[in-house]
Amino acid sequence: MDTMRERFAPVMTRLLDEDPRVAVVLAEIGAADFGEALRRHPDRVVNVGIREQLLIGAGAGLALAGLRPVMHTFASFLVERPFEQVKLDFGHQGLGGVLVSAAASFDWPAGGFTHMAPGDVALLDTLDGWTVHVPGHPDEAEALLRHAVAAGDDKVYVRLSVQSHAQARPVDGRRFLTVREGRAGVVVAVGPTLDAVLEATEGLDVAVLYATTVRPFDAASLRWAADVARPDVVLVEPYLAGTSTAAANDALADLPHRVLGLGVGRRELRRYGTIEEHVAAHGLDARSLRDRIGAFLAAGTVA
Repeated sequence: MDTMRERFAPVMTRLLDEDPRVAVVLAEIGAADFGEALRRHPDRVVNVGIREQLLIGAGAGLALAGLRPVMHTFASFLVERPFEQVKLDFGHQGLGGVLVSAAASFDWPAGGFTHMAPGDVALLDTLDGWTVHVPGHPDEAEALLRHAVAAGDDKVYVRLSVQSHAQARPVDGRRFLTVREGRAGVVVAVGPTLDAVLEATEGLDVAVLYATTVRPFDAASLRWAADVARPDVVLVEPYLAGTSTAAANDALADLPHRVLGLGVGRRELRRYGTIEEHVAAHGLDARSLRDRIGAFLAAGTVA
């Protein structure tokens, strides 16, 4: 199976052919995959080199000219390094565009901490009006990329990962999907965490919701699940732990409830190792999730 990032260039090449408004802006990363697109659309495929602030500024300029810019590089260089440009060039000017990242939390451990951005979604959460998609499978990534490009003049972030679950799920760019029903609590699995969550909760009487669009947060689906089950909620996110706990608390504000946010810890892991080792070190493997989710739900039963 190809990865989400391997799917990105072919999908964008087709979108460039299909829609004359679409433009792609690159900062060297991934440029080799757009050779054919550049030949066919030299005026709408732009490589600014290793200049990430210019990547965002050029994308905003294309948006001002009426195009739908799609800007792509590693998450640390797309969200963190040019954050001021994202805030001002798109937010302050009221422009729309699509940010598509790769190698976010720890997808390329050999690159070291400079190429990791587990806080990307939390950072974008400080800005108003961003839609955030976190696909968990290449087919979902393709569907959400198309959804993002077609989203009028909205501001959209698509977070690609080499991590993936085995089976693609239907995604609509809005709602959480109910994967499993239960009454002892609700577990929300975001993007590529789904398979680990399903394994971790096997045999537990919990509802499992699958989230690929986390902003806007689907409060209605969480509220529906919490009305059926005990309103103890576990959020399992492939980025900074606790990123969505406030959104979950707001969704259940009038109910007595508990929320546990699981995800990437704040402590930097300096022995970079493999993706699987990072997953385990942050407690996001199935065995660790089983222990943490079970302990949380058991504590609520005692209370």
